[in-house]
Amino acid sequence: MTTFLSRLFGGLPRGFAGVLDRAEGVAAWAEVRGGGYLVATSLGLWIPDGDGARRVGWHLVSKATWGDGVFVVIEADEIDRTGEAVVLADRAPRRFVLAQPGKLPLAVHRRVTSSIRSRHHRDLPGGGAWFVQRKVPGRDGTVLQVRPDPGTDVELARSIAEDVAAKINQGLADG
Repeated sequence: MTTFLSRLFGGLPRGFAGVLDRAEGVAAWAEVRGGGYLVATSLGLWIPDGDGARRVGWHLVSKATWGDGVFVVIEADEIDRTGEAVVLADRAPRRFVLAQPGKLPLAVHRRVTSSIRSRHHRDLPGGGAWFVQRKVPGRDGTVLQVRPDPGTDVELARSIAEDVAAKINQGLADG
């Protein structure tokens, strides 16, 4: 009954291994077969991690998909910061089998989508790169992220991102 009530009122499931920030609100959660929970909050997606749980900020969720009882999450790592831009690299996809997804897939979709302010793919030698302006949960403003495609010259993508971020900041200063 506790599980039903916590799901109904947006609380945390019994046995959740994470520690939320004081102002962090729960949007939805689902139990993962094999142990742990996926919990969508105002600040990010909590995922099972070893014996505990860790939060992935919405700005670092590159992709999340739901189908056939499996929730797949691709998390990004910030591998470099250049001026006002951040260079990202995607981790391997993580698969979570959910018995009852409830509102979790929709909550994650809404949070990831609402974190994106603009996105643009640019073809570059060897591939291309995504340039994405995203809101970082709990902070004012946005961050420019660049995610080079496999085979793309990371230095070139980094250089372009630095120029774009400078132009964005100049436009904000002028505006």
